[in-house]
Amino acid sequence: MNGPAADAGLDTLLADIDAARSQGLAAIAAASTADELSQTESGLFGRKSVLGRIKQGFGSLPAEMRATAGRALNEAQQELRTAHADAADEFAAAARRTQLQQEWLDLTETPPGPGRGHLHLVTQTTERLEDVFVGMGFTVSEGPQAETDWYNFEALNLPAAHPARSMWDTLYLDLGERTELGDGEGGEASSVVLRTHTSPVQIRVMESGAPPIYTICPGRVFRRDTADASHMPVFHQIEGLVVDRGISFADLAGTLEEFTSAYFGKAISSRLRPSYFPFTEPSAEFDITCVICGGAGCQTCQRTGWIELGGCGMVHPNVLANCDIDFEEWTGFAFGFGIDRLALMRHGIDDLRDMYTNDIRFLSQF
Repeated sequence: MNGPAADAGLDTLLADIDAARSQGLAAIAAASTADELSQTESGLFGRKSVLGRIKQGFGSLPAEMRATAGRALNEAQQELRTAHADAADEFAAAARRTQLQQEWLDLTETPPGPGRGHLHLVTQTTERLEDVFVGMGFTVSEGPQAETDWYNFEALNLPAAHPARSMWDTLYLDLGERTELGDGEGGEASSVVLRTHTSPVQIRVMESGAPPIYTICPGRVFRRDTADASHMPVFHQIEGLVVDRGISFADLAGTLEEFTSAYFGKAISSRLRPSYFPFTEPSAEFDITCVICGGAGCQTCQRTGWIELGGCGMVHPNVLANCDIDFEEWTGFAFGFGIDRLALMRHGIDDLRDMYTNDIRFLSQF
Protein backbone atom coordinates (compact mmCIF):
# COMPACT_ATOMS: atom_id res chain seq x y z
CA MET A 1 0.00 0.00 0.00
CA ASN A 2 1.48 3.31 -1.16
CA GLY A 3 0.37 6.90 -1.41
CA PRO A 4 -1.90 9.02 0.79
CA ALA A 5 -3.69 6.04 2.29
CA ALA A 6 -0.39 4.55 3.51
CA ASP A 7 0.68 7.89 5.00
CA ALA A 8 -2.68 8.19 6.79
CA GLY A 9 -2.32 4.68 8.20
CA LEU A 10 1.22 5.41 9.47
CA ASP A 11 0.11 8.65 11.08
CA THR A 12 -2.71 6.84 12.88
CA LEU A 13 -0.31 4.14 14.10
CA LEU A 14 2.22 6.67 15.35
CA ALA A 15 -0.60 8.57 17.13
CA ASP A 16 -1.72 5.34 18.82
CA ILE A 17 1.88 4.66 19.98
CA ASP A 18 2.21 8.19 21.35
CA ALA A 19 -1.15 7.94 23.11
CA ALA A 20 -0.11 4.62 24.71
CA ARG A 21 3.16 6.18 25.84
CA SER A 22 1.35 9.15 27.44
CA GLN A 23 -1.17 6.88 29.17
CA GLY A 24 1.68 4.70 30.47
CA LEU A 25 3.59 7.69 31.87
CA ALA A 26 0.41 8.92 33.53
CA ALA A 27 -0.18 5.49 35.11
CA ILE A 28 3.37 5.45 36.47
CA ALA A 29 3.00 8.95 37.87
CA ALA A 30 -0.34 8.04 39.47
CA ALA A 31 1.13 5.12 41.44
CA SER A 32 1.43 6.17 45.09
CA THR A 33 3.05 3.01 46.42
CA ALA A 34 5.50 0.38 45.26
CA ASP A 35 2.65 -2.16 45.07
CA GLU A 36 0.55 0.11 42.87
CA LEU A 37 3.56 0.65 40.62
CA SER A 38 4.11 -3.08 40.38
CA GLN A 39 0.48 -3.56 39.30
CA THR A 40 1.04 -1.32 36.25
CA GLU A 41 3.72 -3.56 34.75
CA SER A 42 1.39 -5.90 32.85
CA GLY A 43 -0.54 -2.96 31.40
CA LEU A 44 2.68 -1.30 30.27
CA PHE A 45 4.93 -4.13 29.12
CA GLY A 46 2.82 -7.28 28.81
CA ARG A 47 1.71 -8.93 25.55
CA LYS A 48 -1.87 -7.67 26.12
CA SER A 49 -0.80 -4.08 26.75
CA VAL A 50 -1.59 -1.41 24.15
CA LEU A 51 1.99 -1.30 22.90
CA GLY A 52 2.15 -5.12 23.01
CA ARG A 53 -0.92 -5.43 20.72
CA ILE A 54 0.49 -2.79 18.38
CA LYS A 55 3.73 -4.76 18.13
CA GLN A 56 1.82 -7.97 17.36
CA GLY A 57 0.19 -6.22 14.42
CA PHE A 58 3.50 -5.26 12.82
CA GLY A 59 3.51 -8.45 10.76
CA SER A 60 0.74 -7.13 8.51
CA LEU A 61 2.36 -3.74 7.95
CA PRO A 62 4.11 -2.85 4.69
CA ALA A 63 7.90 -2.84 4.99
CA GLU A 64 8.18 0.95 4.51
CA MET A 65 5.82 1.54 7.49
CA ARG A 66 7.31 -1.14 9.72
CA ALA A 67 10.70 0.56 10.17
CA THR A 68 9.27 3.95 11.17
CA ALA A 69 6.60 2.48 13.44
CA GLY A 70 9.11 0.05 15.03
CA ARG A 71 11.48 2.87 15.88
CA ALA A 72 8.65 4.86 17.48
CA LEU A 73 7.45 1.79 19.38
CA ASN A 74 10.96 1.04 20.73
CA GLU A 75 11.42 4.65 21.87
CA ALA A 76 8.05 4.63 23.64
CA GLN A 77 8.77 1.32 25.38
CA GLN A 78 12.22 2.49 26.46
CA GLU A 79 10.83 5.73 27.88
CA LEU A 80 8.21 3.82 29.84
CA ARG A 81 10.79 1.33 31.22
CA THR A 82 13.10 4.19 32.31
CA ALA A 83 10.23 6.06 33.99
CA HIS A 84 9.08 2.84 35.68
CA ALA A 85 12.62 2.03 36.97
CA ASP A 86 13.09 5.59 38.28
CA ALA A 87 9.79 5.42 40.12
CA ALA A 88 10.69 2.01 41.59
CA ASP A 89 14.04 3.44 42.83
CA GLU A 90 12.26 6.34 44.49
CA PHE A 91 9.84 4.02 46.30
CA ALA A 92 12.71 1.76 47.40
CA ALA A 93 14.69 4.75 48.71
CA ALA A 94 11.66 6.04 50.59
CA ALA A 95 11.06 2.60 52.13
CA ARG A 96 14.74 2.44 53.17
CA ARG A 97 14.55 5.84 54.82
CA THR A 98 11.43 4.78 56.71
CA GLN A 99 13.09 1.55 57.86
CA LEU A 100 16.23 3.37 59.04
CA GLN A 101 14.12 5.89 60.92
CA GLN A 102 12.17 3.11 62.63
CA GLU A 103 15.32 1.09 63.49
CA TRP A 104 17.49 4.06 64.48
CA LEU A 105 19.33 3.62 67.78
CA ASP A 106 21.27 6.23 69.74
CA LEU A 107 24.69 4.61 70.24
CA THR A 108 26.31 7.64 71.83
CA GLU A 109 28.58 6.27 74.56
CA THR A 110 28.77 9.40 76.68
CA PRO A 111 25.48 11.22 77.23
CA PRO A 112 25.65 15.02 77.12
CA GLY A 113 24.82 17.26 80.02
CA PRO A 114 25.67 17.29 83.71
CA GLY A 115 25.42 13.49 84.06
CA ARG A 116 28.39 12.64 81.86
CA GLY A 117 31.21 10.68 83.47
CA HIS A 118 34.88 11.44 83.98
CA LEU A 119 38.17 9.68 84.63
CA HIS A 120 38.58 7.74 87.86
CA LEU A 121 40.51 9.46 90.64
CA VAL A 122 43.45 7.03 90.30
CA THR A 123 43.63 7.69 86.56
CA GLN A 124 43.48 11.44 87.14
CA THR A 125 46.31 11.18 89.67
CA THR A 126 48.40 9.03 87.33
CA GLU A 127 48.04 11.52 84.48
CA ARG A 128 48.96 14.43 86.77
CA LEU A 129 52.09 12.59 87.92
CA GLU A 130 53.05 11.77 84.35
CA ASP A 131 52.62 15.41 83.35
CA VAL A 132 54.88 16.56 86.18
CA PHE A 133 57.68 14.12 85.36
CA VAL A 134 57.42 14.60 81.59
CA GLY A 135 57.82 18.30 82.28
CA MET A 136 61.03 17.45 84.12
CA GLY A 137 62.40 15.56 81.09
CA PHE A 138 61.33 11.98 81.87
CA THR A 139 59.73 9.52 79.45
CA VAL A 140 56.91 7.11 80.36
CA SER A 141 57.57 3.33 80.14
CA GLU A 142 55.19 0.40 80.58
CA GLY A 143 55.56 -3.36 80.88
CA PRO A 144 53.56 -6.59 81.38
CA GLN A 145 51.63 -7.15 84.60
CA ALA A 146 52.60 -10.84 84.65
CA GLU A 147 56.36 -11.21 85.05
CA THR A 148 58.95 -13.95 85.46
CA ASP A 149 60.73 -14.34 88.76
CA TRP A 150 63.86 -13.03 87.04
CA TYR A 151 62.41 -9.62 86.21
CA ASN A 152 60.37 -9.26 89.39
CA PHE A 153 63.07 -10.40 91.86
CA GLU A 154 66.41 -11.82 90.73
CA ALA A 155 67.44 -9.07 88.32
CA LEU A 156 66.65 -6.63 91.14
CA ASN A 157 69.26 -8.26 93.41
CA LEU A 158 66.73 -10.54 95.11
CA PRO A 159 67.90 -14.14 94.52
CA ALA A 160 65.71 -17.06 95.53
CA ALA A 161 67.04 -17.38 99.10
CA HIS A 162 67.18 -13.65 99.82
CA PRO A 163 65.38 -12.89 103.12
CA ALA A 164 64.04 -9.59 101.76
CA ARG A 165 61.61 -11.53 99.55
CA SER A 166 59.39 -11.79 102.59
CA MET A 167 58.73 -8.05 102.15
CA TRP A 168 56.46 -8.90 99.22
CA ASP A 169 53.42 -11.18 99.48
CA THR A 170 53.57 -12.56 95.97
CA LEU A 171 50.84 -14.06 93.77
CA TYR A 172 52.20 -16.87 91.56
CA LEU A 173 50.54 -17.97 88.31
CA ASP A 174 50.11 -21.59 87.25
CA LEU A 175 50.26 -21.34 83.46
CA GLY A 176 50.88 -25.04 82.84
CA GLU A 177 53.51 -24.35 80.19
CA ARG A 178 56.71 -22.43 79.64
CA THR A 179 56.21 -18.69 79.58
CA GLU A 180 57.06 -16.37 76.70
CA LEU A 181 57.45 -13.30 78.92
CA GLY A 182 61.17 -12.92 78.51
CA ASP A 183 64.53 -14.52 77.86
CA GLY A 184 65.89 -13.95 81.39
CA GLU A 185 66.38 -16.62 84.00
CA GLY A 186 63.47 -18.13 85.89
CA GLY A 187 61.32 -18.75 82.81
CA GLU A 188 59.41 -21.79 84.08
CA ALA A 189 55.65 -21.48 84.45
CA SER A 190 55.85 -22.02 88.23
CA SER A 191 57.95 -18.86 88.57
CA VAL A 192 55.58 -16.50 86.77
CA VAL A 193 54.11 -13.92 89.12
CA LEU A 194 51.77 -10.98 89.09
CA ARG A 195 54.28 -8.18 89.48
CA THR A 196 54.61 -6.91 93.04
CA HIS A 197 56.03 -3.54 91.93
CA THR A 198 56.76 -1.74 88.65
CA SER A 199 60.53 -2.17 89.08
CA PRO A 200 60.56 -4.97 86.43
CA VAL A 201 59.79 -2.28 83.89
CA GLN A 202 63.05 -0.57 84.89
CA ILE A 203 64.95 -3.80 84.15
CA ARG A 204 63.29 -4.08 80.74
CA VAL A 205 64.12 -0.44 79.94
CA MET A 206 67.79 -0.94 80.87
CA GLU A 207 67.93 -4.13 78.80
CA SER A 208 66.35 -2.56 75.75
CA GLY A 209 68.55 0.53 75.39
CA ALA A 210 71.83 2.04 76.45
CA PRO A 211 72.06 4.92 78.96
CA PRO A 212 71.39 7.75 79.52
CA ILE A 213 67.94 6.77 80.84
CA TYR A 214 65.36 9.11 82.37
CA THR A 215 62.02 7.36 82.69
CA ILE A 216 59.03 6.75 84.96
CA CYS A 217 57.09 3.48 85.17
CA PRO A 218 53.44 3.80 86.30
CA GLY A 219 51.14 0.81 86.50
CA ARG A 220 49.01 -1.69 88.40
CA VAL A 221 50.69 -4.07 90.88
CA PHE A 222 49.48 -7.04 92.94
CA ARG A 223 50.16 -8.40 96.44
CA ARG A 224 48.44 -10.82 98.80
CA ASP A 225 47.20 -8.06 101.06
CA THR A 226 43.92 -8.01 102.96
CA ALA A 227 41.83 -5.01 101.97
CA ASP A 228 41.66 -2.37 104.69
CA ALA A 229 41.75 1.41 104.99
CA SER A 230 45.32 1.63 103.69
CA HIS A 231 45.89 -1.63 101.75
CA MET A 232 44.42 -3.33 98.68
CA PRO A 233 45.51 -6.54 96.91
CA VAL A 234 45.53 -4.58 93.64
CA PHE A 235 46.91 -1.07 93.69
CA HIS A 236 49.03 1.33 91.61
CA GLN A 237 52.63 2.49 91.73
CA ILE A 238 54.84 4.90 89.87
CA GLU A 239 58.59 4.42 89.86
CA GLY A 240 61.35 6.53 88.41
CA LEU A 241 64.75 5.56 87.03
CA VAL A 242 67.74 7.69 86.06
CA VAL A 243 70.98 6.20 84.72
CA ASP A 244 73.69 8.53 83.45
CA ARG A 245 77.31 9.50 83.98
CA GLY A 246 78.07 11.28 87.22
CA ILE A 247 74.67 10.75 88.88
CA SER A 248 74.86 11.20 92.65
CA PHE A 249 72.61 11.01 95.71
CA ALA A 250 72.35 14.80 95.55
CA ASP A 251 70.67 14.48 92.12
CA LEU A 252 68.13 12.11 93.66
CA ALA A 253 67.36 14.51 96.53
CA GLY A 254 67.05 17.45 94.13
CA THR A 255 64.74 15.56 91.76
CA LEU A 256 62.39 14.52 94.57
CA GLU A 257 62.32 18.04 95.99
CA GLU A 258 61.52 19.45 92.54
CA PHE A 259 58.72 16.91 92.11
CA THR A 260 57.28 17.66 95.56
CA SER A 261 57.10 21.37 94.87
CA ALA A 262 55.66 20.88 91.38
CA TYR A 263 52.96 18.43 92.47
CA PHE A 264 52.00 19.59 95.98
CA GLY A 265 52.99 23.24 95.83
CA LYS A 266 55.85 25.32 97.16
CA ALA A 267 54.64 25.02 100.76
CA ILE A 268 55.39 21.27 100.80
CA SER A 269 58.98 20.03 100.93
CA SER A 270 60.70 16.64 101.10
CA ARG A 271 63.31 14.87 103.18
CA LEU A 272 65.20 11.56 102.99
CA ARG A 273 65.73 9.09 105.85
CA PRO A 274 68.20 6.17 105.75
CA SER A 275 66.56 2.83 104.97
CA TYR A 276 67.20 -0.47 103.19
CA PHE A 277 66.11 -1.86 99.83
CA PRO A 278 67.86 -4.77 98.09
CA PHE A 279 67.98 -3.00 94.72
CA THR A 280 69.42 0.34 95.88
CA GLU A 281 72.52 1.25 97.88
CA PRO A 282 72.44 3.56 99.72
CA SER A 283 68.66 3.57 100.24
CA ALA A 284 66.28 6.04 101.83
CA GLU A 285 62.66 6.65 102.74
CA PHE A 286 61.08 9.63 101.00
CA ASP A 287 58.96 11.84 103.29
CA ILE A 288 57.02 15.02 102.52
CA THR A 289 55.59 17.73 104.72
CA CYS A 290 52.20 16.65 106.04
CA VAL A 291 49.66 18.00 103.58
CA ILE A 292 46.98 18.01 106.29
CA CYS A 293 48.65 20.20 108.90
CA GLY A 294 51.40 21.79 106.80
CA GLY A 295 54.10 20.39 109.09
CA ALA A 296 52.61 21.63 112.37
CA GLY A 297 51.81 18.11 113.57
CA CYS A 298 48.48 16.31 113.56
CA GLN A 299 46.92 12.89 114.03
CA THR A 300 47.53 11.95 110.40
CA CYS A 301 51.29 12.48 110.64
CA GLN A 302 51.43 11.26 114.26
CA ARG A 303 52.52 14.73 115.39
CA THR A 304 55.77 14.53 113.41
CA GLY A 305 54.85 16.97 110.65
CA TRP A 306 55.99 14.44 108.01
CA ILE A 307 54.27 11.73 105.96
CA GLU A 308 56.12 8.82 104.35
CA LEU A 309 55.56 8.78 100.59
CA GLY A 310 57.87 6.07 99.21
CA GLY A 311 61.35 4.63 98.90
CA CYS A 312 64.39 5.59 96.86
CA GLY A 313 68.13 5.17 96.54
CA MET A 314 71.10 4.76 94.22
CA VAL A 315 70.73 1.82 91.82
CA HIS A 316 72.67 -1.15 93.19
CA PRO A 317 75.73 -2.10 91.08
CA ASN A 318 74.43 -5.70 90.88
CA VAL A 319 71.23 -4.45 89.22
CA LEU A 320 73.22 -2.51 86.64
CA ALA A 321 75.44 -5.54 86.01
CA ASN A 322 72.37 -7.77 85.50
CA CYS A 323 71.36 -5.40 82.68
CA ASP A 324 74.85 -5.39 81.13
CA ILE A 325 75.51 -1.80 82.18
CA ASP A 326 79.03 -0.95 83.34
CA PHE A 327 78.52 0.37 86.88
CA GLU A 328 82.02 1.90 86.86
CA GLU A 329 80.99 4.19 83.99
CA TRP A 330 77.30 4.70 84.76
CA THR A 331 75.46 5.42 87.98
CA GLY A 332 71.81 6.02 88.67
CA PHE A 333 69.00 6.43 91.14
CA ALA A 334 65.50 5.03 91.46
CA PHE A 335 62.43 5.99 93.46
CA GLY A 336 58.85 4.82 93.81
CA PHE A 337 55.62 5.50 95.64
CA GLY A 338 51.97 4.49 95.59
CA ILE A 339 49.63 6.40 93.31
CA ASP A 340 46.58 5.41 95.36
CA ARG A 341 48.22 6.66 98.56
CA LEU A 342 49.14 9.89 96.83
CA ALA A 343 45.52 10.39 95.80
CA LEU A 344 44.39 9.80 99.38
CA MET A 345 46.81 12.40 100.70
CA ARG A 346 46.09 14.99 98.06
CA HIS A 347 42.31 14.82 98.52
CA GLY A 348 42.12 14.03 102.25
CA ILE A 349 40.47 10.62 101.81
CA ASP A 350 40.47 8.42 104.92
CA ASP A 351 39.79 4.97 103.47
CA LEU A 352 41.47 3.52 100.37
CA ARG A 353 38.51 1.19 99.81
CA ASP A 354 36.25 4.16 99.06
CA MET A 355 37.93 4.56 95.68
CA TYR A 356 36.95 1.04 94.57
CA THR A 357 33.40 0.55 95.87
CA ASN A 358 31.97 2.36 92.81
CA ASP A 359 29.81 4.63 94.94
CA ILE A 360 28.81 7.34 92.47
CA ARG A 361 28.31 9.81 95.32
CA PHE A 362 31.99 9.46 96.20
CA LEU A 363 33.43 9.27 92.68
CA SER A 364 31.48 12.29 91.42
CA GLN A 365 33.36 14.54 93.87
CA PHE A 366 36.62 14.30 91.90
